[in-house]
Amino acid sequence: MLRTLAIPRAATAAAAAAAVAVRAAPAWQLVRAYSSAGKEYDTVVIGAGPGGYVAAIKAAQLGQKTACIEKRETLGGTCLNVGCIPSKALLHNSHLFHEAKHGFAQRGIDVGEVRLNLGQLLADKDKAVSGLTRGIEMLFKKNKVDWIKGAGTLKSANEIEVALNAGGTEAVRAKNIIIATGSEPAPFPGFEVDEKQIITSTGALALERVPEKMIVIGGGVIGLELGSVWSRLGAEVTVVEYLPSIGAGLDAEIAKAFQRSLSKQGIKFKTSTKVVGSEKRGGKVVVNVEAAKGGKPEALEADVVLLSVGRRPYTEGLGLENVGLKVDARGRVEMADAEFRTTVPSIRVIGDATVGPMLAHKAEEEGIAAVEHIVHGHGHVNYGVIPGVIYTHPEVACVGKTEQQLKEEGIKYKVGSFPFAANSRAKTIDDAEGLVKIITDAETDRILGAHIIGPNAGEMIAEACLAMEYGGSAEDVARTCHAHPTMSEAFKEACMAAYGKPIHF
Repeated sequence: MLRTLAIPRAATAAAAAAAVAVRAAPAWQLVRAYSSAGKEYDTVVIGAGPGGYVAAIKAAQLGQKTACIEKRETLGGTCLNVGCIPSKALLHNSHLFHEAKHGFAQRGIDVGEVRLNLGQLLADKDKAVSGLTRGIEMLFKKNKVDWIKGAGTLKSANEIEVALNAGGTEAVRAKNIIIATGSEPAPFPGFEVDEKQIITSTGALALERVPEKMIVIGGGVIGLELGSVWSRLGAEVTVVEYLPSIGAGLDAEIAKAFQRSLSKQGIKFKTSTKVVGSEKRGGKVVVNVEAAKGGKPEALEADVVLLSVGRRPYTEGLGLENVGLKVDARGRVEMADAEFRTTVPSIRVIGDATVGPMLAHKAEEEGIAAVEHIVHGHGHVNYGVIPGVIYTHPEVACVGKTEQQLKEEGIKYKVGSFPFAANSRAKTIDDAEGLVKIITDAETDRILGAHIIGPNAGEMIAEACLAMEYGGSAEDVARTCHAHPTMSEAFKEACMAAYGKPIHF
């Protein structure tokens, strides 16, 4: 119920007139007049990572008065600042260094002594990051998104208190709130991170020298990518993985081929191995391990240990308890429906802060869909067609079901594969390791999964996503003309193999 305005006896005539005007205003204006001090918006997004900044821009494009709360001094979140983007810069440049040192001569390119300038390598990475973060800032200005610099805490279903980076606090009200706070590296018992010797992915992007020996704990995407970087630059890298194979979730055939390839590059693997503790000794880090199912203990010594055992949602200081929001056993904010609502209808959650794969592009899709639900009442994310990519060399990319999943689900399927060794473009550039594997429904020929290890896999997987999004069959793809000579012809031939026979193998 709205309370009437009490006018003090000493109030001026002007103040009294203003009070009368407020009482005569429509109800929605009264609500605005009596709200807590601060700015008011249609939609406020907490977090400016890939999901958050995309959601904010989309909301503004659809006519919403929008703000994005971000406590970093730069936009883009973990992905752009200390994740996807800088790691790809290092992966690309370390690959060029490795090629110049080990591959140029056989291609007829003599360059003399090849030396590493690590400082310049890192500076080039930073240049890419700063350019892209400024780009998002420009997009905010272009689309009239307010960037509130500070840490947001939920106070009610429609109120956020922001501890401003510049000092003080600011109250913000919103009809709709989207939580997009992302994730952070998961801790590992027995290891105290100092980002110098015991590091997370953040520290791995800024090492001041190439370590002689590096131990990577965890054989997932982050560990394999960053392990590859420092291996190419000269470190002796050992990956310790609790599971029997690397790349958790990969199709088994692809995972085996992947491990063989990285092993040939000099990376060592200890799979089915449990880490039981660590200690610093003589300037080194000693990692104690044993067989996952029990066995003789072993001590591994390294200059640097990279912890890459996964990530956890970042909700510290968000004030979930203030509005009655709960998290599951893995710390993810619970969703109440398919429209990204939490148990508080005005608050939605996307990206790493909730269920699903922790992928930047998944968060982006959810950000757009969440805003479309707010504005239009409908949105779209096809969780069966979210690709995953590991940006090592060779690259690994996948989308849809693996053979193992289809067997468990009792679905009859067919497999078609084609090696890059039989692809003319791959042969001409002497980069022909790997294969394309297509899995289809045995009865309908509809593509159920695509798994690629080889050159340009991360780009090529988009063709599989498009085909699967629209229910395409292997024959549909195979009967679509592909340019020659291109890597994509391997995808076409794998589709031919799934329903018939390939031409070139």
